[in-house]
Amino acid sequence: MGSVRAYQRTSVLVLLWYAGTLVRLHAQQANEPVVAHALALDSMPLRRWVPLASLIVPGSGQLLSGRARGLVSLAVEVWLVARVVGLDRRGDQEARAYRDLAYGIARRSFSSVRQDGPFEYYETMEKWVESGAYDLDPGPDFQPESDTSTFNGSVWALARRTFFSNPDSIPVGSPAHTAALAFYGERAVRSEFRWSWANARLEQDVFRAIIRSSDNAYRQKTNFLGMLVLNHLASGIDAFLSARGRRPAAIPRLDFRSAPDEAALGWQLRF
Repeated sequence: MGSVRAYQRTSVLVLLWYAGTLVRLHAQQANEPVVAHALALDSMPLRRWVPLASLIVPGSGQLLSGRARGLVSLAVEVWLVARVVGLDRRGDQEARAYRDLAYGIARRSFSSVRQDGPFEYYETMEKWVESGAYDLDPGPDFQPESDTSTFNGSVWALARRTFFSNPDSIPVGSPAHTAALAFYGERAVRSEFRWSWANARLEQDVFRAIIRSSDNAYRQKTNFLGMLVLNHLASGIDAFLSARGRRPAAIPRLDFRSAPDEAALGWQLRF
């Protein structure tokens, strides 16, 4: 969490620096300020590169044209990148935390060799206290879990209801029995991934909270990535129209909400 706060502080400082620069530039000229030593774009070939520059690095095309409003798009880009990196790191840290908790508390007694499963496996661990055994028969025969209060037991019960005319009567050796065993084998949790929260219900609640927090961080990261794409597109369109002497098309605007991790990114359109 310390690294996430560091990214947030850095992004805020950068935003303040850009905002101060923009205010000074606007104080110099009330009408469309020109950045000192900006590159003159009188030639048509060079003008064609302005939209592409803003599409790649938002605000760069406007700054090349001597328009200080490019600082706004650039500042928004810095802030969004910082949020994406911070959320990605937070999601990764919490993903490691819930995997460590799952193995250390619910799985270690069943497997001495750690193997991490996919995200869907941990989602199942949220909902079920115990996975149950994969095979109840200690010998060569195969016997699925019968306790329906466990995850594997519920899978075997579903297989029986799906393939047997009478779920309470198992037609051993029949095609229906073979199909039910295949169904169970594809969905049941194997022995090396067996778990039990039976004596650790509080730890399971903590596990649920961490996995939800990690999932939320990744979801927010996806939203900010979408904002990044929109910021590139809006800046490119604005630079394209500005290079042809038209008024700016889209000016980005950040609206901060009550929570520190929430912000809304919008664009003011002018035609």
